[in-house]
This record gives sequence, structure tokens and C-alpha cells, in this order.
Amino acid sequence: MVHKSSPLRLVPDAAEQPLAPAAPRRLGAVELVPGRVRAAVLSMAGQVLDRTESSYDAATATPADIDGALAGVAGVFADGEVQGIGVAAAGLVDPLTGLILEVNDVPALHGYPVTERLGALTGAGVHLEHRARLQVLGDRWFGAGRGRRTFASVSTGEVLGVGVLYDGEVMAPPGGRSGAHMTVSASGERCTCGNRGCWKTLATTGWLRSRARAAGLGAAVSLAELVGSGDALAGRVVEEYAHNLALGLVNVQQLFAPGLFILHGEARDGGERFRTVVEERLRDAVAFAGAEQPRVLVGAAAVDDVALLGGAGLVLSHL
Repeated sequence: MVHKSSPLRLVPDAAEQPLAPAAPRRLGAVELVPGRVRAAVLSMAGQVLDRTESSYDAATATPADIDGALAGVAGVFADGEVQGIGVAAAGLVDPLTGLILEVNDVPALHGYPVTERLGALTGAGVHLEHRARLQVLGDRWFGAGRGRRTFASVSTGEVLGVGVLYDGEVMAPPGGRSGAHMTVSASGERCTCGNRGCWKTLATTGWLRSRARAAGLGAAVSLAELVGSGDALAGRVVEEYAHNLALGLVNVQQLFAPGLFILHGEARDGGERFRTVVEERLRDAVAFAGAEQPRVLVGAAAVDDVALLGGAGLVLSHL
């Protein structure tokens, strides 16, 4: 029997050519809060690969200024095709229409079509949700909430809010509330929303600056400076700030008993005493036997990306 040899080929047939490695999939995220826009490209595992940010004047900005701030960050998405962009926005939002309905501190954002504008700038699909709602998802998928079905994620600083995951579900309507305007003092100060005694009036950086100034500690001190000063009066202001933050979280504890509260943002600068004061106040509020004793963790990252991680997770949920 004669065996025919196969013809010698120096170049494989096209069908046998090895496939070029697929481009890595990327996720886009944007955080839009009063005065600032942050944007990032992330891996599918939640690793920030590139980032940028821009700013605008919250009080005097026009819609054109918001357009400019978005244009200032849109370039971060130009080098690699992203699967989509998730926007974590402060205020009230409508995820279905892609509109920011209202932000008390930024009149220019009232009715602002953020998904339309960002989509036109980037060519990517854009999805919108409330910042507090997304930050709890960021912690669930990529952060300290992984493996838990119930916990709370708290943003502190200039922007205040809490997202609650209860038995695997986010406890807020789409585009929903952050808790910043829950009433914690019936005779308190007037808030930017028009009501009195909102949690926001007592537990944000604005209150801290005002309280420090009234105590004679300076007009522009930060939480980190107050903690680092070692001054007894500064220490009392810091402790008061921690109690004010706990005022709103106690309500969350009473309603949902999350068991775990993850603090992000400015609380990181408060140190162990700040964290302990909040945790002790929450444990005092446990109202029924058998409830999990609340624990408070503070985000350790130097740059707090929980809202951006939530934006990336929002894209994943739409893929």
C-alpha cells in the first residue's frame, strides 16, 4: 500500500490559524456629586486601571458647566472600549430616563440628562443610579460586604448617605433616597431641602467646620487635623461628630439590624476612637434579643472608590 504524504505547508490554513487573544473586557464608572466628577476604567474584577476627575462650582454652575465637567473626564474612556458606563449620582435620579431629577446643592443638575450627554461624549451605553444605592453594591461585589446578604454602606464627608442591603436586596426604590434628609432633630437647623433637623445638617463636613469655628478651633479645619491636634476641645468636637453620624445610623439599625456598617469617606480620618464611638452607639440601640451585635468597619483605601465600584457593578448587571 502506498501512503501519500501530506503536502508541506509553511503557512497554516486560515482555519488553523491561532485566534488572536480577545481584548480584555473593561467597565466604565462615573461618580457625579456636588462640585466634582470622577471617572474610572475598571477590570471585570473591580480593579481600577485608569482614573481622572474634574470639578465645577456647585452653586453657580450652569448645565453647560456640567457638560464641560463631563467632557473633562470622558477622555479616560477613549483608549479602551468599555462594556458600558455606570453613573453614581447624588440627589434624586430616574434610572429609566437617565435624568438627574434634583440635587439641592446644585441647581444646574435639576433635570440634567446625564446618560444622554455622557453617551454622546463616549459612544458607550450609560446607566444611571443613585450613589447610595450603588455604593452598597460596590461593597457587596468588590468590598468588605462580600459574602454577606445584609449590611449597610455609609458615605461620610461633604456627601452623606447610607445604602442598605437586606437579605440580598437593596432597600431603596430605584433612584432612591440616601437617608441624608431623615429628621434627627425636630428643632434643628434649616436644611438645603427646606426642612429642619435633617441628618445632613449635623453629620457632614459643613457641620464640622461650623462647629470647629464656633469652638475657636479655626475656620477651615478638617477631621484629620482635629484628630491629629491632640487638643482636648478638638477631641470633644470629633466625638460629637461621631455621635451625630450615629444618629442616622441608629434609625437604620432599628429598621433593618444590618449587623455590619461600612464607613467610607471622611470617617477614615477619624481614627479608632471615632469608629468606636459610632459602634458603641449602635450597640446601645439594639432593641431586641438575638439581634446581631453591630460592627463598624472603616474603609482603609486612601482613595475611596466604593461608588465607582458600584458603577462598574451596575454595568455588569446590564451585560
